[in-house]
Amino acid sequence: QVTLVESGGGLVQAGGSLRLSCAASGRTFSTYAIGWFRQAPGKEREFVAAINWSGRSTSYLDSVKDRFTISRDTAKNTVYLQMNSLKPEDTAVYYCNAGASTSTVRNMAAPYWGQGTQVTVSS
Repeated sequence: QVTLVESGGGLVQAGGSLRLSCAASGRTFSTYAIGWFRQAPGKEREFVAAINWSGRSTSYLDSVKDRFTISRDTAKNTVYLQMNSLKPEDTAVYYCNAGASTSTVRNMAAPYWGQGTQVTVSS
């Protein structure tokens, strides 16, 4: 069983930065791939970034590839999403999930999800 809690969201001006955190409980956290998703009002939830269990493999949504960075700190049971050069279209509730592989995570088949954190980017 893994419990995920997101934090770090807030209101920021376009061009600004935020760092989201996904803190996990559970002894097996280090064996899970972790993903970040977002959902804007009236839109479907979309994949943003993922990191494998070792941290050596990452993948991104094309529109965030040069602006966002996903990383993990196994000692702290936490995965981060550093978001730079934020745009109004990045406004959404951001969720993290945990699953057995990055494929599982990206396909939204991961069994564990957090409650989300709101990111609002003003123009």
